[in-house]
Parts: sequence; C-alpha cells; structure tokens
Amino acid sequence: MNKKIAFFDIDGTLLNHQKELPVETIQVIKELQKSGVYCAIATGRAPFMFKDIRETLNIESYVSFNGQYVVFEGRPVYKNPLSIDHLKILFSEAQKNNHPMVFMNHEEMKASHSEQHYINESLGSLHFSYPEIDSTFYNKTDLYQSLLFCEGDEIEEYRKLNLDFDYIRWHQFSCDVLPKGGSKAEGIKQMIESAGVALEDTYAFGDGLNDIEMIREAGTGVAMGNAVPETKAVSDYVTADVNEGGLVKAIKELGLLDNEYIK
Repeated sequence: MNKKIAFFDIDGTLLNHQKELPVETIQVIKELQKSGVYCAIATGRAPFMFKDIRETLNIESYVSFNGQYVVFEGRPVYKNPLSIDHLKILFSEAQKNNHPMVFMNHEEMKASHSEQHYINESLGSLHFSYPEIDSTFYNKTDLYQSLLFCEGDEIEEYRKLNLDFDYIRWHQFSCDVLPKGGSKAEGIKQMIESAGVALEDTYAFGDGLNDIEMIREAGTGVAMGNAVPETKAVSDYVTADVNEGGLVKAIKELGLLDNEYIK
C-alpha cells in the first residue's frame, strides 16, 4: 500500500467551534497513525501557538505560518521568511495610520503597541493573551508572518503600497501578512517532497479562505461543513460541520482507515 499523508487545518477542523479538541478527533488521528498514515497540521498559526495540540495528537509534522515554516517528523524542511526591508516600509505606513502590528518567528511573537483593542479582540478569539511589546523585533530575527490590525477595505491600501506581501484576512480586525505567493499549498508541496509521498495519496482538510490553495493542491481536498463557500467550491468532498463530527465522518468515508472502529 502506498504511503499516505493527511493535512489538517486547526480552527474549525481539528478544533470545534468551542476551540476544543474533541475526543473523537483524538481517537481518529491515533487510528490514522496506527494505519501508517502521516498526519500533519497545516495552519496559519505559529508553531508555538499549537504546541499543546501537537503534543496531544503526537504529531511532529506541520505546515505553519500558512506555509512559510515547514517541519516534517520533527525536522525543518522549508523556511521562507518575510523581507525585512519591505516589512520596514509596511510598518512605517501602519504607524502613520495608527494600525498596530504583531511580529512572529517560529518561537515567539511581539506586538508593536500596547493595549490595542484590535489585538486584544483578534488574538483573544484564539484564546491567546496579549504579546510582549517590542516594536523593533522585526530587526532581530527571521520573521515568517506578521499580523496587521485594521478593518475592512483599509487593507487594500497596503496591498497597493507593498506588492511583495500577500494579505489574508482571518478576523474582522486582523490580516496575516505573508511573503508574496506563500501559501499552505506551497508548504504541503515541500512536505510531500520530503515525505516521498505521491500527490494522489495526499489529503487536505480545512474550512477557511487560507485553505483554498491547499485543498485545491492536494490529491483529495475536503471542506468541512462549516467551511466558507469559496473553500467548498474548490473541494473534492464536503463533509459535515465540525461540531457534527465532520472530520471523523470524512476520514471514514474516504477510506483512509483500514478498520471501521466508528459505527
């Protein structure tokens, strides 16, 4: 049997709407691993943001920062940091507009300003506390993603200003800032190559806009029932809502498990 690999988004896929990791999800991941399937997390989060999930699921492979920092079985296999020169330009414009930023490497994050409502609301929705303040952090380390906090169409002015970055809105008040062309799709390509797995033996599960490229790239792309319409439109299979056991249902119906321990 050919080796297979499955990529899982976190929010709305592994975690339910209450930001909990269901017991059934933990069980099915363990069954996949026993069956010889590589299990990997693919997320916009930084590695330090989902360490507890990796430990609970015993997963050592992940695509983080929407594809910019990739680790396969505990070993980094791909790094694509942001351009510091272009980040300086972006940060200068953000300061003029009173739009705070958060800078991230694979180990930690720092905020440009203290006590900003947008940062509190956005990171609070992921159950993360306010970062330490260091407005010069981007000068000290490789950064794989930044967060720019602004509302609605305000992000369009930044897109026009700096064409070397991609901007992906994930919250009413926050956008991911990524290297141009960086995506979960590129990240899974790098991991597939490292794992020696054929593209047709890859599976991707997700629900958000930042999952579209990954779901389109994988051999079989699965959209959760709670996925946005754009993600469902490019998927090969749409399962039930995450709170209705959609992930376990999809894994079973796609034949990824040799047994049928779930009735």
